[in-house]
Amino acid sequence: MHIPDGYLAPQTTIPVIAGMIPVWAIAAKKVKNRVGEKNLPVLSLGAAFSFTIMMMNVPVAGGSSAHAVGAVLIAILLGPWAATVAVSAALLIQALVFGDGGILAFGMNCLNMAVVMPFSGYFVYKIITGGNSPGTARSLIGAAVGGFAGINLAALLAAFEFGIQPVLFTAADGTALYCPYPLSVSIPAMMFAHLLVAGPLEGAVTSAAVAYIAKAAPQIFLENQTLPDAPDTPEADSKGFFRRYRALIIPLVILILLTPLGLLTKGTAWGEWSADELRSMVGYVPRGFQSTADWWQAILPDYSASGGGSQVLIYIISAAAGIALIALLIFLFSIFVKKKGKDRDQK
Repeated sequence: MHIPDGYLAPQTTIPVIAGMIPVWAIAAKKVKNRVGEKNLPVLSLGAAFSFTIMMMNVPVAGGSSAHAVGAVLIAILLGPWAATVAVSAALLIQALVFGDGGILAFGMNCLNMAVVMPFSGYFVYKIITGGNSPGTARSLIGAAVGGFAGINLAALLAAFEFGIQPVLFTAADGTALYCPYPLSVSIPAMMFAHLLVAGPLEGAVTSAAVAYIAKAAPQIFLENQTLPDAPDTPEADSKGFFRRYRALIIPLVILILLTPLGLLTKGTAWGEWSADELRSMVGYVPRGFQSTADWWQAILPDYSASGGGSQVLIYIISAAAGIALIALLIFLFSIFVKKKGKDRDQK
């Protein structure tokens, strides 16, 4: 679902980036007020989980691939605004360092996966769960349905963004300048992959993770904490970082070691083809695509190194490096939010 650069015109991507700036500002304020500094490690771990699970593509019939996102799970744990921050951080590192998703398309990808997906999925989850606590049968059903609904709504929006390009932007000879496939192709193709594969996977992952966390670390759920910013108890202070968050860290380490499973999927996700793949499918490379697709050179494109070596090891190292960068990004975010709060208080 990561939209690369070249498929959407700058006339559509740049306004969305501008529109996302106030959304990120609101999200930062909401996270500061509701999540609090004490829960920032959980926010970092949630972003790391989203980053890692998005590396694990699964095959889709017809030679394509898809992946889960984890946005609804983070929304269930810490609220949808926290999911906006966490998934945006994961998408930023993916785009800048690994070329997974475009820089110009960053706002679109965040709109789809960091806003529409967590808010819609969380809304469905709350409706189904009602007043039931996380871990109950009803909450697990709500988590599964919420995850399924959230990723499919995000996919539908992405399909629309792809499909309107050949309507809005064409060359003098009538060929598309960016994505060459209209809505009649983009919507069925995207929804086939997500309704049948990515959606059930997202629902299963979200429900299983909620069940696990409810049993192993129920205090993680922010809605169960009446004073999220309250100081830790002496008993909690005496615990190291690993002991306090091992219920999340251990599964994350396992996921990192399992990320090379994504290498088994050879098919390219729909809408993420290279110029050569596009030429083989439609007979030409759109001129707008040529001018914007490769302007940003990622350090480790597609989580691989140009010098060769074990792709399995490089994939694992990429996952670990990406998570470290996300942790740094969340840390810098916390400093920025704290500083803004102090400046506001002084005024």
